[in-house]
Amino acid sequence: MKATVANNVDEYIDGFPAETQKLLEQLRSTIIKAAPKAEEGISYQMPAYKLQGVLVYFAGYKNHIGFYPGAAGVESFKKEISGYKWAKGSIQFPVEEPIPVKLVTKIVKFRVKQNLEKAAAKSKKKK
Repeated sequence: MKATVANNVDEYIDGFPAETQKLLEQLRSTIIKAAPKAEEGISYQMPAYKLQGVLVYFAGYKNHIGFYPGAAGVESFKKEISGYKWAKGSIQFPVEEPIPVKLVTKIVKFRVKQNLEKAAAKSKKKK
């Protein structure tokens, strides 16, 4: 892993060993498919996806891929993520296992729905 700061997601992913790059690319494409209108960028020095606010972040580490769907994204899927190490707003996917694409897709779609509902509620209040 490079110690340099990435300017975009491609640069970020390029800073990892080949096997980790494959997992990060798979996670990235899964997020993009689940939230095609989301804006991709770097925030807090990691890939971030935003649509009416932050949806999810992810980050590569030596032994795992960190997936950050926020507290609600973790809380709503506690049963499905029970086989992984997780905390209030994060889930760790071990680098020696495949990315759980179906689970990530469900969580990202949940977060899209959550953000769009929150934005709709805010715009109603303004009227």
